[in-house]
Amino acid sequence: MERYLETALFDLDGTLVDTEGQYTQFWSEIGEDLIPEGRAFALRVKGRTLKSIFEDFIPSPETRAEVQRQLNIFESKMDFPLIPGAMEFLSDLRRNGVRLAVVTSSNHKKMHQVEMRMPHLLSLFDRILTAEDFHASKPAPDCYLLGAEVFGTPLDHCMVFEDAPNGLQAGMSSGIFTVGLATGLAPEVIKPLCHHVETDYLNLDFERANKLLADFHGF
Repeated sequence: MERYLETALFDLDGTLVDTEGQYTQFWSEIGEDLIPEGRAFALRVKGRTLKSIFEDFIPSPETRAEVQRQLNIFESKMDFPLIPGAMEFLSDLRRNGVRLAVVTSSNHKKMHQVEMRMPHLLSLFDRILTAEDFHASKPAPDCYLLGAEVFGTPLDHCMVFEDAPNGLQAGMSSGIFTVGLATGLAPEVIKPLCHHVETDYLNLDFERANKLLADFHGF
């Protein structure tokens, strides 16, 4: 089988680890307590960097400091359950020579927590790109364009894996084939926002992913 998939770029929360429900609860409570938007605030900020959330929604330095304090406590205690099939899929991609990167809106401090708790997961990746590595937050495509660039991979030989609307828009806007993970939103909600939908990784391996990419681009 000819190999077309060279680089796979993965969001973290809701895509590799099933944490979106925890973040939704956190940002909903922040919305109720500190932001006029209430619980709907959680949906607006999904997939965005903390810097962009502060810039666009939280102008007060005092409120920013309180949100940062609460977020640090929350992330130090949160769980990181894997999306079913994630480890097997990542391992199969590595066996077939695919380069792997995490492309997350989380910062270094959060990723240090993940590394301490899940070294077996992050050890599978060649690069970890965080909020500090790109200027424009998702839904801008910058993070995924950077992911392709660091490996020198043509965009049509990459795949993006995402779950949230902001991240899916970033993937699609980059011009990279984008797989939507329906882990927090229903498949029918995800479907119009990406090229292909999966509910987890149990039906994915290198061969199937490679074929999806080949069929899409007409290789």
